[in-house]
Amino acid sequence: MKKVLGTLAVFFVFMAFLVPDTAHSIPTKLTIRVKAKDAKFIGSSMGGAFVLVKDVMTGEVLAKGFTKGGTGNTKLLMKTPIARGVKIGEKAAKFDAILDIDEPKKVEIIAQAPYAQPQAMQKVSVTTWVIPGKDITGDGIILELPGYVVDILNPSAHTMIKGAAKIKLTASVTPMCGCPVSPKTFWHPDAIEVAAIVKKNNKIVDTIPMKFSGKTNIFEADLDLTQKGAYTITVYAFDKETGNTGVDMTSVIILKK
Repeated sequence: MKKVLGTLAVFFVFMAFLVPDTAHSIPTKLTIRVKAKDAKFIGSSMGGAFVLVKDVMTGEVLAKGFTKGGTGNTKLLMKTPIARGVKIGEKAAKFDAILDIDEPKKVEIIAQAPYAQPQAMQKVSVTTWVIPGKDITGDGIILELPGYVVDILNPSAHTMIKGAAKIKLTASVTPMCGCPVSPKTFWHPDAIEVAAIVKKNNKIVDTIPMKFSGKTNIFEADLDLTQKGAYTITVYAFDKETGNTGVDMTSVIILKK
């Protein structure tokens, strides 16, 4: 019996060395927000931003999730000069990561957004140190995401038409937060260059400016596709002041009549 007990004691001592010591891990909160460049925060209305928090040294994923909430205070973000110390993320979309860490860690925060518009989704990342028990909350870590969401509404992909066709090309253009483009908002359509690059059988045949339709976010142009062939249409939006850029594509096949 003593021999058995002695063997068990040795076994448990051995196992103690194999089990990682997590007793001293401290849950540490890290608030992460993603803000569209020259616009507001990316929240639930655009599917949020998908966030990964990784250990830089090991690549281990420490937390993941979506930013949830609203786009933030329009007046504060777009009209008010921001002084040092002013909090801009109040009531805006965020992801609260809880990291169980027992020593300082350098983490990489990766955000992809807007999740509900995969053709426009971009990635942005930053690294920072996190100290056990030292929460980073309030505004937290704010990542800025450049770009526009361009979404071609008409024609749909792989539209097939017999004979020459005149098509109304229609596209929606918004900042990455989904904020409205209109003469009555902070995102004036005249500030955004929108155009369609038309390729026929893989060769550029035309570049057509698109004009604001009068409806929020909507830009239009007339396409005259007169010859048989496969057409690829690339719509881009570009703001020369901010560098914000977005692209979407569609295709039309003109068949012999």
